[in-house]
Amino acid sequence: MTAPAPTSPFVGALSDGLTIMSRNLLKLKHQPGQIVATFAFPLISVILFGYVFGSAIPIPGGGDYREYLMPGLFVMGTVFGVMGSLTVIAKDNGLGVMDRYRSMPMARSAVPFGQTAADLLVHTGSLLVMAGCGLLFGWRAHNGFAATVAGFGLLLLLFHAVSWVGVFLGSIAKNEETAARIGPLIMPITMISNIFVPTEGMPAVLRTIADWNPVSAATVACRQLFGNPGLPHGDLAWPLAHPVLATLGWSVALLAVFVPLSIRRFRTAGL
Repeated sequence: MTAPAPTSPFVGALSDGLTIMSRNLLKLKHQPGQIVATFAFPLISVILFGYVFGSAIPIPGGGDYREYLMPGLFVMGTVFGVMGSLTVIAKDNGLGVMDRYRSMPMARSAVPFGQTAADLLVHTGSLLVMAGCGLLFGWRAHNGFAATVAGFGLLLLLFHAVSWVGVFLGSIAKNEETAARIGPLIMPITMISNIFVPTEGMPAVLRTIADWNPVSAATVACRQLFGNPGLPHGDLAWPLAHPVLATLGWSVALLAVFVPLSIRRFRTAGL
């Protein structure tokens, strides 16, 4: 009887990662509240921010506020994606699931890769729901199919990068309660930006922080690619003058730092 051909390390790691991804997606079947929350957030955000702020905030150069707002909401939902990975990994830590994984003959990269892949699929669905809500409430992408696809592709790349940050933070957290305490720290990152209001009216120090905030660069990049109003003009900080390049750079930098850190943390935790 011929022995089966040995599996390459890459193929083995890919298979293990897909298994973990499937496990995480199947878990959602038993958590309907999480599914509802994931897909209700886009609708609530559009209604709450679009109609509450819409009549009170002027847009430089004119334009509809909801068209100004939608790219920012896309980015906000993307950045909040860090909480999904963080919470799941921290919860599995608290339940001892990670210790069980480490005792199994599987690739050390499988758990973080499987988690981030599952999160990316779920967020893709959430992003489509948010885009559908935006279309219903008046948002449009005006720069054609290619630019629109590029905008959503940039959002998914940024989400994938921040989900690795969540995996690393979750691997440090001992349990879900610790992860919940980290969550509020993300809010200022999205609020001190140009998501909801132009930065021109902010105090000098706060405007500098907002202009160099990666969230602001990603928001301007989406407004630029989708052809939405509110693009900044004049003497701009470098990230706002080159928003697409800045967002790509931030995404690649986060991946370069947190992918190896997350894998190393999973391999060495508990030793």
